[in-house]
Amino acid sequence: MLAKQDKQYYTYADYITWPDEPRCELVDGEIHLMASPSFKHQTLLLNLGSEFRAHLKGKKCQVSIDFDVRLGANKADGTVFRPDLLVVCDPEKIGENFIKGAPDLIIEVLSPSTSKYDITTKFMKYRDAAVKELWIVDPLQQTVMVYEWSNGAYIANNYGSTDKITVGILPDLTIDMKDIFDSESGETGQ
Repeated sequence: MLAKQDKQYYTYADYITWPDEPRCELVDGEIHLMASPSFKHQTLLLNLGSEFRAHLKGKKCQVSIDFDVRLGANKADGTVFRPDLLVVCDPEKIGENFIKGAPDLIIEVLSPSTSKYDITTKFMKYRDAAVKELWIVDPLQQTVMVYEWSNGAYIANNYGSTDKITVGILPDLTIDMKDIFDSESGETGQ
C-alpha cells in the first residue's frame, strides 16, 4: 500500500519506488490516487486502441495504453501522468518505462471520479506542454472533445457518437465513433 510520507514534494525518483497498486499519478509533487477503471471505460479504450494499433502497424508512430508520461524528464520533476491512450511519433521520446516529453496525441476517457481532474489539471498540463492533439472522451454523454494545437493554442471541436473523426496528427486515419461507443453488450455509455 502506498503510504504518504512526511515529504511535501515528491519526485519521479520517489514515484518509481512505489508499488503498482494503488494506481497514482504525480502532479507538481503531489500524489493523485486513481480509481480502477470501469468495464465500460476499458471497453471504450480497447475499441480506440484497436483502431490506432491497426492503423499504426509497421509505421513510425507508436500507440500505448496507460503508460507513464513525464512532460519534463528530469529526476527532480514532480509530474508523472498515465494517460488512457497516447501516440508518440518521435522514437527518441520512447523510454523503457516512460515517455520523455509530450506525446503527439493523448486520449483521456472520463470517469465519474476523475473527470474534473482530467478536464482541468491534466488539460492545463497537456496544453502547457503543447501536446499536438488531445481527446477528452465522455462515455456517459457519448461525446468527444478534440483539441488540436495551432499557433500556440488549442482549437476545439465537439463530436458525437455517430460522427467520424479524422485524427489530426494522422490525417489518413478516420475513426467512426459509432464503432467506438458500440459494443456487443450494448452501448458503453450506459
